[in-house]
Amino acid sequence: MTTDSITTESPAFAPMTRETLSSQIRDQLLERITSGGLEPGAKVPSERDLSEQFGVARTSVREAMQGLISLGVIVRRGNRSYVAERLPDVSFDAVDDRKEFVRQLFETRRLLEVPIIELATQRATDEQRCEISTIAARFSVDMSLETFRELDRAFHTAISSACGNPLLVEVYGKVMARLFRSEGIDSMLSDDANRSEVGVIVSEAARQHAALASAVACGDVEAAAREGVAHLQAVERSLIDRLV
Repeated sequence: MTTDSITTESPAFAPMTRETLSSQIRDQLLERITSGGLEPGAKVPSERDLSEQFGVARTSVREAMQGLISLGVIVRRGNRSYVAERLPDVSFDAVDDRKEFVRQLFETRRLLEVPIIELATQRATDEQRCEISTIAARFSVDMSLETFRELDRAFHTAISSACGNPLLVEVYGKVMARLFRSEGIDSMLSDDANRSEVGVIVSEAARQHAALASAVACGDVEAAAREGVAHLQAVERSLIDRLV
């Protein structure tokens, strides 16, 4: 199969069944490369061609390509992408293990954290509501990752402390300790290839924390639970779908 035939025949790649999942695009491209469908040195179809074949936005293709570039599978020459002449040993086992841990962690967080948010919204003292709002106000879209993670832990700890159930606080604290001691998550967040996406996560989380803090401060249990779920889902999707 020639490179030209990939862009002129009926779609060479299966369309995505879920929106903007760059990891699926990356995996299909990797399979095509490792199976010899795209040989070392071959020109990779353009972002426009790939977005049409996959049936997704070009941003998703761009994210997938960036992941393959960071792995050394694809190289850039000028404004075009080519399969590397000498392919590195490629294994996604470690990546998949990290992302499976993310799924398990956030599933656990949802089961514990949403009830904690509801209880905190009902039971928090005026002083605790003020503390939660004060921490949320310290987030900014351009803060460093280190500062963000420190504030993130302080924010969620403040909410859990306000739930009025010491046993829940203890269990939840152990879950958060796993998050902040995870070498896998640390490596994903600190990877240079993920720098721009981590910036987006920080920016979005600042807004999400403000909305959650506002609901807690107002004593709106339904809104607080809704904002908590939305925040956890957004962070989980970002870690799994947008980071390499």
